[in-house]
Amino acid sequence: MPCRFSYLLQYRCAQILPVLLFISLIDLAGMSAAMASAPLPSATASSLKTLRVLLTNPEAALDPAAASDLQSVSINENIFDTMLEYDYLARPLRLRLNTLAAMPEVSDDGKSYLLRLQPGIYFADDPAFKGQKRELIAQDYVYSIKRLYDPALKSPWLFLFEHKLLGDDKLLRSKDTMSKFNIDTEIEGLQVLDRYTLRIRLAAPDHQLLFQLATPATAAVAREVVDTYGNQVGNHPVGTGPFRMGAWQRSYRIELLANPTYRKVIFSSTSTAPEDVQVAAALRGQRLPRVDRIEIKIVEEHQSRVLGFLNKEFDYLEQVPPPLSDMVLNQSQLKTELKPELSQRGIQLSLFAPLQTYYMWMNMEDPVIGGYTPEKIALRRAIALSYNSKEDIAVSEKGLALPAQSPLPPNVLGYDAQYRSPVRHDIRLANALLDKFSYQRGADGYRRLPDGQPLLLTMHNLASTTGRLRDENWRRNLESIGIRINFVSDKHSEIIKAARLGKVQMTEANWIADFPDGSNFYQLLYGPNRGRANYARFNLPAFNQLYERSLSMPESPEKQKMYHDMAQLVHAYAPWVIRIHPLSADIWQPWLKNYKRHPVSFTNWRYLDVEAH
Repeated sequence: MPCRFSYLLQYRCAQILPVLLFISLIDLAGMSAAMASAPLPSATASSLKTLRVLLTNPEAALDPAAASDLQSVSINENIFDTMLEYDYLARPLRLRLNTLAAMPEVSDDGKSYLLRLQPGIYFADDPAFKGQKRELIAQDYVYSIKRLYDPALKSPWLFLFEHKLLGDDKLLRSKDTMSKFNIDTEIEGLQVLDRYTLRIRLAAPDHQLLFQLATPATAAVAREVVDTYGNQVGNHPVGTGPFRMGAWQRSYRIELLANPTYRKVIFSSTSTAPEDVQVAAALRGQRLPRVDRIEIKIVEEHQSRVLGFLNKEFDYLEQVPPPLSDMVLNQSQLKTELKPELSQRGIQLSLFAPLQTYYMWMNMEDPVIGGYTPEKIALRRAIALSYNSKEDIAVSEKGLALPAQSPLPPNVLGYDAQYRSPVRHDIRLANALLDKFSYQRGADGYRRLPDGQPLLLTMHNLASTTGRLRDENWRRNLESIGIRINFVSDKHSEIIKAARLGKVQMTEANWIADFPDGSNFYQLLYGPNRGRANYARFNLPAFNQLYERSLSMPESPEKQKMYHDMAQLVHAYAPWVIRIHPLSADIWQPWLKNYKRHPVSFTNWRYLDVEAH
């Protein structure tokens, strides 16, 4: 695949675009990362090796079944364990063992998966276990997957298994009737064969299942913890992962401590890439995690993030805020590089293309902006036509982004580099469309609804400087076509809660891949996911059918055509204004070791090391 970022060649274009369209799933050599259980060496408080990081928004519930925001999932993947994980360095992406003793045994034409766990893996100590050591067993994964079906949780991750597990209609029945959800209901799709062995059986082949077994939502949760803390379980995360929760000041500061019950995990990787030689050599044979403590701060303001890094408060800063990029970068048409004074300090820069899409969604069930009638479609399409991608990238993103043509970012399976959106910035066409469907302008210059009532839109935004800047961008876009808009500012977690209840008319969002396939993005628009990840509440039968058919298909021209048709339907009905795919400028301090950004894993904390400084 040719590199589209030609002006960045000197910054390791090979690292920017490594996630190609072929993913190797089987790693037979050196994959066993977990050995016999042994506690980590103890350390006094003054000698703890500490990694200092930031998150850009407050965390929500730290429950794998409920958390879908980047911040919460980033923490969860360090506390909880999935059965599989990604090789840290390998590109193309490669799955490897985590808590499994061997790669899944696949049979029945891809519909049956036999999974064998390693013995001797233990949950972090917690009062829920009443002083007993609690070993991870097969039943824990069966229980954790079944939790996704609990209608009380409204899990955004149910799409991973819904209607795919054989016989899961028994679990789904409580969604549509008054019957109470019973997590102990046995289904053919989830079977415990013995203490360390489970079987997953599918109704039809799903070529994404192994990816999904590396997704934090499928990590193991202990039933005793859920029973003890009930609906507060998200405030008491207890897992088998490399870190456990320490001090926690919600929405401000979070401390993770190396889990003393964590099994002995020795680093290994299959990567032989020249750019990985130094990191691979430093980590080879080393026990994970490399630090004793992680100090996480929530920093919502752009300026505070950059200044905090420059003041040595953080060990790295991912995705330098584009509006402030000139504080650390020199940019030209040909290249992007660190300011000389920062290079002299030993700070390093990497430019990285995350598997991420930024968009603005509109509530398809809202009485003003939603619906599938011609005049409602015309209103949303006019809004999409008002969006000026070129200006947004130049002004707001400082050039650190690509214009999005579809929901799929480059390098996910199903991405088509030749596809071009049929909806382009065109104020003249947007105004003509509104005129044709009777959204007439009043004496004040603002448009009215076809029935003559005032047309007023409401957009939720973040209560931050960033949110206010985005407000002004949308105000300019919409006033150019005569639409008045109000803004409601709130915390990210509150906007998510309201969106799941259908109480948000429109807002900006972004999605970063949980696994590198287009289905992970198109599930955001799948009708049955309304009230979960489908915040736009888009429910178009033609789209739903294409999505469902694509799930059981391997990569092929036919599946690529389905993704093309799904993109066309999204543009036709306009539940989203598809904005950009970001290009992330990541910088790190000279004392931080082993840093490399992973395309799918949200954090690399267990691999990072810090030197005295």
